[in-house]
Amino acid sequence: MNKQILRLAIPNIISNLTVPLLSSVDTALVGHMEEVYYLEAVAMGGMIFSMAYWIFGFLRMGSTGLTAQALGAGNKTEITAVLFRSLALAISLGLLMLLLQKYLADLAFHFTDVETAVEHHAREYLAIRFLAAPATLAMMAIHGWFLGMQNARFPLVLALITNLVNIGANLFFVYSLGMKSEGVAWGTVLAQYSGILLAGILIAKHYPQYLRQFTFRLVANLKELRRLFSLNFDIFLRSLCLEISYVFFFLQSPLLGDNILAANQLLMQFWMLLAFGIDGFAFAAESLVGRFVGARDAVRLRQAVRSSFVWALGLAAVYTLVFAALAEPILYIFTNKPEIVGLAISFVGWVVIAPLINVPPFIWDGIYIGATASAAMRNSMLFSTFLIYIPSFYLFRDSLGNDGLWLAMTIFMLARGITLTVFAKKHIFGIVPRRPAADDAGGIS
Repeated sequence: MNKQILRLAIPNIISNLTVPLLSSVDTALVGHMEEVYYLEAVAMGGMIFSMAYWIFGFLRMGSTGLTAQALGAGNKTEITAVLFRSLALAISLGLLMLLLQKYLADLAFHFTDVETAVEHHAREYLAIRFLAAPATLAMMAIHGWFLGMQNARFPLVLALITNLVNIGANLFFVYSLGMKSEGVAWGTVLAQYSGILLAGILIAKHYPQYLRQFTFRLVANLKELRRLFSLNFDIFLRSLCLEISYVFFFLQSPLLGDNILAANQLLMQFWMLLAFGIDGFAFAAESLVGRFVGARDAVRLRQAVRSSFVWALGLAAVYTLVFAALAEPILYIFTNKPEIVGLAISFVGWVVIAPLINVPPFIWDGIYIGATASAAMRNSMLFSTFLIYIPSFYLFRDSLGNDGLWLAMTIFMLARGITLTVFAKKHIFGIVPRRPAADDAGGIS
């Protein structure tokens, strides 16, 4: 079981680490242009797309759980159907984004206050980036399908190749063709469609037996389509609540004192660093739990859950030690302003304890996604966000200030972990009854 977890987790961790690499290259390219508004335009446009695509993360999550369960049950036709149903949904949503791009941009800029030059170039950037929406969302569905097939190697290959194409295209458009922020956008579009082409080649070469199962009637099964929509809608609500929690955190930060927003932004980078590692084990849990639920293998399901937590908590302990010992040098990587670093250090204890507190909700999320127990995951998030997190902030705000904000966020993560642990008896372990002792050595190969 440990070998299976590491086989899935390590490529996912490496794949996660490629994301900030691309962002850093984009920032460096536009950050050296003659006008600062090119940098601000890419930052603004990138933020809008990141939020939109992050909310659409249900396309990957839903695909992983359903595929893994079909694989565990040995149902080849359903494996094929999940792939094409997920792709149909992803492409449809991508085309809808493309059609509504002007209104989405108008909505985003309604809540921002930027200079005219920044908005002009950001809109230009967005208009080009929207062309990649169908490909980007389709890549999410394919990524989830590969993980459901217990294959973390292909998502890593896709991430590496796509990011290398993106970086190369950006350099070509900016330095060879003399483009500005629009060159960075065109580089992303080219990279996303290159990724889809490569994904199609990998599926055709390594999974041809599943492509042969394809029929329109199979994909258009109304019962299974309703299940897919229900699962994805629950995950969407869960992701939306999580997004609301982070937006609330950053909206409240500047109200708590000078430079608090900047300090909190720096400290949140520690959470992002944590996510790069822990998410690798959460993705592994999605794949394995889904597979064992599909195979109705209660013994290996429990082993997968237990081992996922052991590995994630071990990594979290390392993070805690590193954050405690190297917090100040890490902060200086993100900024050279001593006053901001000094302010952040006064609240750094919250991120030092965060790894061990954040592991349970992170790993349980992966487990629930693999088990497609989306309703319980949704309910946990709704409860933790609106009945625990936001009330906690207002309870502690006046007496504790920014510490109260971090305390509320910490309680929020604890509430998620506790509720998901309580729900697990019914919604995870209860869906696969234990077999007689004589069968406990069984399982799928």
